[in-house]
Amino acid sequence: MSQPTATVALESTVISHGLPYPDNLALARAMESVVRAGGAEPRTIGILGGELIAGLSNAQIEYLATAPNVRKVSRRDLPIVAARKLDGATTVATTMWIAHRHGIQVFATGGIGGVHRGDGTDISADLPELAQTPVIVVCAGAKAILDLPATLEYLETHGVTVVGYGTDEFPAFYSRGSGLPVDVRCDQAAEVAALWQVKRALGLPGGLLVTVPVPPEAEIPAGVIEPAIARAVAEAEAQGLRSAQVTPFLLGRLAELTGAASVRCNVALLKNNARAAAAIALALQAET
Repeated sequence: MSQPTATVALESTVISHGLPYPDNLALARAMESVVRAGGAEPRTIGILGGELIAGLSNAQIEYLATAPNVRKVSRRDLPIVAARKLDGATTVATTMWIAHRHGIQVFATGGIGGVHRGDGTDISADLPELAQTPVIVVCAGAKAILDLPATLEYLETHGVTVVGYGTDEFPAFYSRGSGLPVDVRCDQAAEVAALWQVKRALGLPGGLLVTVPVPPEAEIPAGVIEPAIARAVAEAEAQGLRSAQVTPFLLGRLAELTGAASVRCNVALLKNNARAAAAIALALQAET
């Protein structure tokens, strides 16, 4: 099924497994509004009764925001959820896959997963998805709770170009910079669109990672957030948490340790990324 080029995919994990109700519902609606205000059409992606939906209705979004047994769905879970006709909220990896299946080229999220700190074998499914699925992913970098140098090394090894949108540094999610360089800086949406068109023309597989720094007024400086991250990571290790257990624990603990400043930052960067994604989707439409 084809979609207009000026379309932006949005994930549903942030709805079902992010903020509590009704904040999660308000954020989902706000992100769709930001995309529309930017001149593009939002398509929030989720799974209801085993059906993969690229464009949830308001009622369906509210259901995912309130239903108690919505499964967090990564790529490996897709056949299970579809076969058993379950409800599911899509991660970055799964949203990419469904978006591509529906002809959507641009996807806005918060931060991608990556290589976990202290365990180089614990790698998010988001990274191999970026290496194989042709979608532009607009984010604020990888989540700062991760090993950012190792995450960038994985992306380099697997041929994923990392774009800094108005920045020369890879954003560190809560903080605007990490001290780590991106592959290329683009200051305009049209530059990103041109990169994407050339990548596709060359027949190169995989996606394009566009990283957008959090707005300055919402930033948590690295010197403030890093001690909280280190403490949360140590607590997760002490509890023996692994894989899918780690990220929800760390994000929740950071909200406690920062007095919810991390949540406010997360909301601000999500909206900012949606705005940038809409501009890129429009630039792609202009080129076709």
